[in-house]
Amino acid sequence: MDWLKKLPVIGPIVSWLMTTHAWRSYETLDRAHWTRLAAAMTFTSFVALFPLLTVAAAIAAATLSTQQQQELQDKLTEQVPGISEQLDIEALVQNAATVGLVAALLLLVTGISWVGSMRESLRAVWGLEDTDENVFVRKLKDAGVLFGLGLTGLVSLAASAIGNTAVFWFVREVGLDDEGPVGWLLVVAVLGFAVLAAFLILLYVLTLLPGVHPPHRRLVVAALIGAVGFELLKALLGGYMKGVAAKSMYGAFGVPIALLLWINFMAKVLLFCAAWTATNPEEEPEEEEGEGEETEAETEAEADVSGEGGGGARDGDGPKQAPANGG
Repeated sequence: MDWLKKLPVIGPIVSWLMTTHAWRSYETLDRAHWTRLAAAMTFTSFVALFPLLTVAAAIAAATLSTQQQQELQDKLTEQVPGISEQLDIEALVQNAATVGLVAALLLLVTGISWVGSMRESLRAVWGLEDTDENVFVRKLKDAGVLFGLGLTGLVSLAASAIGNTAVFWFVREVGLDDEGPVGWLLVVAVLGFAVLAAFLILLYVLTLLPGVHPPHRRLVVAALIGAVGFELLKALLGGYMKGVAAKSMYGAFGVPIALLLWINFMAKVLLFCAAWTATNPEEEPEEEEGEGEETEAETEAEADVSGEGGGGARDGDGPKQAPANGG
């Protein structure tokens, strides 16, 4: 990349970019082989996604009214574009208990595996080895993390839903028209609450999952970057999956393939957020100072060795001259 710095127009820009925290975070990812980590996270996430959706749909089918079930399906369409249409709500209503129990067991197994893969990947970005502990203890911890992540997700989604409801209630009570500027403000408010929900989840994932304690400022910035990135990916890839993937040359495999791409991009955004928290802004200057101190120490050591060698030679000349004087 050094040759880019020598170009007349973009050279200064490239030089500046390579000194930013974003570039140093990318270098951290590159050292951790982040494409492999993202691939592992994508596979386990894809496997765990279907039991998760099935459990949520089964619980909703047994507890919610028909209108609420439709609202849940619309919400799933927003969160996981292209896949919620495959769920047969009526069949889930008739077999909610059986389907929910089987899906819950599968979710426990696949969810623990997903948490383990996520933890190992995030710790790899930090350059940390996985702890050597009993496999059963580790699985129990992963189950606890999975349960905590589920609670965090429910709380964040509830906060987002309450915020959206409050915004629309206010507009309705005041009597404002939801078209024109007010409509755009509503869209911004809804996106803001969605970003807040993702932000809360990322605070949990970036700290408790890998077992690290990054500085608060880096953690907040990374969580904001990830939350905005997740919402942008949902908006961009959601439209693609609805309008293109189902009609693509892949036929019936169009939606799963697009879903894999969507999860992979999500995993890469999460890894970048982890790298942002793991990269020290003063990392390179400290290394340069350390190298300078080592160079000075080596120079002083060489000078000491030379001085000791010279003194030894003069001491050696003394005994050789003594017999000559005596003779």
